[in-house]
Amino acid sequence: MIFGKIDYINLLPLHIYLKKYPLPSGIKMAMEHKKGVPSKLNHELFYRRIDAAIISSIESVRKKYTNLNIGICSNKRVLSVLVQKNRPNEADKSSASSNALAKVLGQKGKVIIGDAALKLFLKNPKAYNDLCALWYEKTGLPFVFARFSCTQKKALFAKILKNFPQKNIKIPQYILKDYAQKRGIAPQDIRFYLDEVIYYRIANKEQKALKKFTRAVKFNINV
Repeated sequence: MIFGKIDYINLLPLHIYLKKYPLPSGIKMAMEHKKGVPSKLNHELFYRRIDAAIISSIESVRKKYTNLNIGICSNKRVLSVLVQKNRPNEADKSSASSNALAKVLGQKGKVIIGDAALKLFLKNPKAYNDLCALWYEKTGLPFVFARFSCTQKKALFAKILKNFPQKNIKIPQYILKDYAQKRGIAPQDIRFYLDEVIYYRIANKEQKALKKFTRAVKFNINV
């Protein structure tokens, strides 16, 4: 069983949850060797170099995947998926869903995602458009940026992750300080982001939003 890992702050609670879960040490070690940005994990899962990962939501709709109702979601704002204003159009090579979202929202500028985007937004929010905020303005719905997808062993992954969305996962202070130092984001800002902005359960509204987004991308229409 090989599980891919996105090494962004928004999945830090999942990494801690899996560290504490009684998995064989070999599986945990493999996760550290199979990590990368969303676009990389999309590619790894497509070619079955890994068995499962949280991948871009627009990629997760492929028929070859089975999905759990777990992902990276936000409502009304996300702070870490942005379009920089007054810049030439430029996609973020790390992403798939965010580039597609900018397009269906008719946004012009440079797409930036992840921890780098969060750091930039916290410093100067007026320079960027928050794509989740724009999506919410147009649809009244949350947005699903990524979703847990697998090519096999869905029942096993479902068992492992069953309690993850409901758990209030505490970030150990030493890990929080380490991420804060490496990413250049204050510990209190990381806590706020994880406690108030990001969540992981894909329920009815999130399913509706994902269908709306997928349709907009498929038929090349703006929302």
